[in-house]
Amino acid sequence: MRERISRKWRPPLLMVLGGALAGVLASGVAGLLAMPVLAPILGPRPAALLVFVAVVLVTALLAFLLWRLILRPVTALADRAHRLREGEADALHPLPHYGTPELRDLGESVLDMASALRNRATTIRSYTDHVTHEFKAPLSAIRGAAELLADADLSAEDRRLVTAITSSTQRMEALLAALRTVAAAREPAAPGDTTLAAILPRLQADHGGLSFQTCGNGPALPLPEPTLSAVLGHLAANAAQHGARTLHLNTTIAEGGPILEVGDDGTGIAEGNRARIFEPFFTTRREADGTGMGLAIAESLLSAHGAGIELTDRQPGAWFRITF
Repeated sequence: MRERISRKWRPPLLMVLGGALAGVLASGVAGLLAMPVLAPILGPRPAALLVFVAVVLVTALLAFLLWRLILRPVTALADRAHRLREGEADALHPLPHYGTPELRDLGESVLDMASALRNRATTIRSYTDHVTHEFKAPLSAIRGAAELLADADLSAEDRRLVTAITSSTQRMEALLAALRTVAAAREPAAPGDTTLAAILPRLQADHGGLSFQTCGNGPALPLPEPTLSAVLGHLAANAAQHGARTLHLNTTIAEGGPILEVGDDGTGIAEGNRARIFEPFFTTRREADGTGMGLAIAESLLSAHGAGIELTDRQPGAWFRITF
């Protein structure tokens, strides 16, 4: 990226700041020195007005130079960082104006870091897609062989072995699907807004065993509809797996932005497991083919959009707070 930027001479930051301060000080001192000379010629009031206008013009010129050399590049870099977070592909191009050599080096470093992070995420996504794709064929073969063996005349012990093979195959397929979802969730995504009312019908259709109770579902939440549906879908599935019958969705508006609380009336989370629930592959339902990826995927999806999720102490059941 650095070789694409034309190297124009720019005053260093110390010179810009020192020159601005010296200019303000010099204009004031020059005005004081000019007053005794101009007052006898123009009169006291016209002389004071002339000195005042001159000082204002000099200050305005210095303010323009500070805006051009410092404020404008910093604002442009902040805007570029915001666009990078939203996943815009052209946001990695060099800035047209950096102001000073120090700001140029800072801007180049930020854009280089963003490019490296994006390339790393893309590499992880490509590798994950390749690995999961290569696993599909042998898993399909194992599943097909297990289905053929299930129709054969087998002893009880052999049938248990075939059942274990089938169950393990399904678990591996679920883990591979979860890995693809996590890799995709960690890539930058386009912004969007949605409401609980917009996704509630889909949640009720996908999780018919749960009763959904909403409170304050009017405010728009800064997440695209597919993302919010996926996050709440994982939380709903997790609640159902722990014996919940009702899922509560409470939206409030705080000073920092909207807050969504999601809670259930299930068995809750044991104290010893609370610190690990967002770790990938951590599950307390391994014997029931749990993958331990639901909450990890939800956290990754929210993190990609600048949101966060945490487990609260509210009981009964498990309660999560999502902040935007």
